[in-house]
Amino acid sequence: MYVIAENINIMSNVIGAAMRGRDPKPIQDLAVKLAEAGADYLDINLGPARKGGPELMEFVVKTVQEVAQKPLYLDTMNVDAIEAGLKAHNNSWGKPVINSIMARPERMDALFPLAQKYESALVALVYGPEGLPRDENERALLATDLMAKGMEFGIPNEDVWIDPIVVPLNSQQQQVLGCTNFVMMLPEMAPDYKSTCGLSNVSNGSPEKLRPLLNQTYLCILRKCGMKGAILDGLDPEILSFARDERANIEAVVGRIVDGETVDLSTLSEEEVRFAKTAKVLMNHSLYSDSWLEL
Repeated sequence: MYVIAENINIMSNVIGAAMRGRDPKPIQDLAVKLAEAGADYLDINLGPARKGGPELMEFVVKTVQEVAQKPLYLDTMNVDAIEAGLKAHNNSWGKPVINSIMARPERMDALFPLAQKYESALVALVYGPEGLPRDENERALLATDLMAKGMEFGIPNEDVWIDPIVVPLNSQQQQVLGCTNFVMMLPEMAPDYKSTCGLSNVSNGSPEKLRPLLNQTYLCILRKCGMKGAILDGLDPEILSFARDERANIEAVVGRIVDGETVDLSTLSEEEVRFAKTAKVLMNHSLYSDSWLEL
C-alpha cells in the first residue's frame, strides 16, 4: 500500500511556525525522517494559504526536495499555490499530485488544466456541488464525473487517485459504511485507477486513546476492499506496519468480519478481539459508542 505521509502540515505548531518564518531546518529534519521511515509520498498541506500562498508553496516544495527524494502531494485550496508547487516540483522522483480536485465545476475547471499542463497526477475527491455524498451510489456518480473530466484532459487513468471521503465514525457511522462500500466497488468500476483517503478522519472526535485502534482497523478494512494508498502519520510505526502488510493475523481476523463471517471471539487472542470488535463497529454490524470494546 502506498504511504502518503501527512506530517508536513501548516497546522502543526513546529512546522507551521517554520513555514511562516521560512525556516527550512525543522521542515527538512521532518522530511528526512519521513523518507527514512519509507513514505512513498510526502503531503505538503498549506491549508487555505490565502496570503502569500504561491511563494510559500514554492519555498516548502524546494525545501523538502533538497533533502528528500520523494514525489509530493500538493495540498491547499489556493489554485495559484498549487501551480507554484507544480512549477517548483522536481519530477525526477515521480510526478507531483494535486490534492485534491472536488467534483465541482469551478474546481474541475481550475485544476484539470493544471494537471494537463504540468503532466501531474491528481486526487479526485468525490465531493460534489451539494456537498458530501449520501452513500456509495452518489460517490460512484461523482467519481464517474471526475473520471470523465480526466479523460477529457488526457490524464492517464493510473495518475488519478480516487478519494471516497472518509468521515468520522462517532457521528456518521452509516456514512463510513457508504465509504467502505464504494471502495469495494472501485476494483471493478475503475480497475486502472489508484485510490487514497485521509485515514485518520475516521477517528476524529473519538476518545484519543481509541483513535489508533480505529485507524489501524479501518486501514485493514480498506486494504481488504482494494484501497491502494492512504494519507496517514508517516512516523507512526504501528500504522505503518499495517500499511506494509506486516500484521497478517490481525488482517485475517478483520477480513473475516468484512466478509460477513460470524467470528467466535472466544477463539481469538485479546488483541484480536479488540480488532474484531472495532471492525464490527466500522462495518456497521453494531452501533458505535465510546465503550464499544467493553460490550
